[in-house]
Amino acid sequence: MAEYAHLSVPDLEIAEEMRALAQLPKPPDYPTIREILRNVVTPEIVRLLGPELPSELEYEINDYMINVADGSGTQVLARNIIPRKKTPDESFPLLFWTHGGGWSAGHADLDDPFLKILCAKLRISVVNCEYRLAPEHPFPTGLNDCYAVLKHVAGNMTQFSASLRKGFIVAGASSGANFSAVLALRARDDPFFEGKPLTGQLLLVPSVIHKDAYSELPEEFRSRLLSLEQNANAPGFGICDLNMSNSSYKAPPLDPYVSPLLASSHKGLPPVFIQVAGFDPLRDDGFLYEKVLKDNGVSTRLIAYPGVPHGILYSFPQTKVGKKFRKDLEGGLQWLLNFSSQE
Repeated sequence: MAEYAHLSVPDLEIAEEMRALAQLPKPPDYPTIREILRNVVTPEIVRLLGPELPSELEYEINDYMINVADGSGTQVLARNIIPRKKTPDESFPLLFWTHGGGWSAGHADLDDPFLKILCAKLRISVVNCEYRLAPEHPFPTGLNDCYAVLKHVAGNMTQFSASLRKGFIVAGASSGANFSAVLALRARDDPFFEGKPLTGQLLLVPSVIHKDAYSELPEEFRSRLLSLEQNANAPGFGICDLNMSNSSYKAPPLDPYVSPLLASSHKGLPPVFIQVAGFDPLRDDGFLYEKVLKDNGVSTRLIAYPGVPHGILYSFPQTKVGKKFRKDLEGGLQWLLNFSSQE
């Protein structure tokens, strides 16, 4: 997609910050990355978004531990953020969120500030799902954890003050968006979800094709995947970071549950809203997936952000482009909710 090369030109508003970001030393291992996300990035996001965070009177939080499906007795966290009810039996659309972090880092607290804002503004019930991380728990452990929680949620909507008729949307950023795209595929094909289907996908800077699976794509598709080379040295998340994530996940590149672009069919998937960062090795994943879904009759909407890196949501939330990204996210979620019948 040579026509998208111009999106790699750095956004002038954050050019200096991106240069500084590019100079930071790479964390040596996943324990260090996890520590940075928990003790540096998360508090900084809370600080930056503090003035926008809703009052605690506007929402409530319930943490549930949900059994996974592997018989190990393991439980994972499903954090439910719900608007304060106007009536005791009020119900809301449901957003099922899986965090990013290269399948190997991240946690529920990382996204809590954004999700609290979405919950209060759109009056939507949010389930923020944690999962076991690679490399200690490689593919498909984390994915299966999320799927087990998704099925629990779908079968127990009243526990989460939610109504399927008002909307049931999977969402996530980066590897979380990869999980969300795969969850949509699995749920489409699973008889369990008959009568309670997903109604939307919200995919932020998604990964939908393992780079080692490019050779299996038709030339028409391979020629569209140029951002991996064009943005190999992008700040914050470049080809080295992608390789590290893939290596830790230990996933078979050709498996459609790793590379949902390779699914045998994309028909019947729920509508999708995609956000693409222009200065991101994964940029063209989003463009190509949107094209494939649209060609298969799926309702789609995509917004691209020129010159911004993969981690725009976390690194620059209060810049002009960061605010636009977040406002568009809210608009995209509302667009998806409009596909659902209302009570």
